[in-house]
Amino acid sequence: MTTRDLEVAPGRLDRWVAGFHERHGEGPVSRDRGIVVAAAGADGASAVFDHFSCEPLGVVLVRRGGYAVGLARDGRFLVAKVGTRYVQSRTAAGGWSQQRFARRRGNQADALADAAAGHALRLLLSGNESPAPNAPDRPKGLVVGGDRALVGQVMADSRLRALADLPRRELYDLPDPRRDVLDRALQRGRAVRIRLTEPPT
Repeated sequence: MTTRDLEVAPGRLDRWVAGFHERHGEGPVSRDRGIVVAAAGADGASAVFDHFSCEPLGVVLVRRGGYAVGLARDGRFLVAKVGTRYVQSRTAAGGWSQQRFARRRGNQADALADAAAGHALRLLLSGNESPAPNAPDRPKGLVVGGDRALVGQVMADSRLRALADLPRRELYDLPDPRRDVLDRALQRGRAVRIRLTEPPT
């Protein structure tokens, strides 16, 4: 048996399941409250589905090159902000120069995280640090990605405590946040993740 992971847009899932059964033969499909959670083929193949259906959905991406924040509903951004910030990566200097570099780099990272958190507060929480739980435009889930440490620093900001317990999808393989990267993060965040196991051919 071989196993691989796939990502499929929610609107394409029914077609994907039909294709799975065409390739592997008809088998049972398991559903939870009408949502497909697993499928089996006659040849022993199986597929397990991980859905992330959160509407609206917040996206927060941070890397040394900048940040991107957006609030989306039904696969489209209602509001979004992409910005650049410079954080030095490394230096060959030693001694006092190394210490000055480390302080400067730390300050730059702090400024980047603060800027990203400020935009997250404005766009995802409408500037309200304590929104009502049923506020219509409050995110029901988050997609985060970029640099793990910087994302952690942003999400630890006390202004964003209303987002702390939301379900998350993490995408730490994304490049520097740009508008096309933000769009890609939204697509991948909404995608149904599939763990596909197939018999050898």
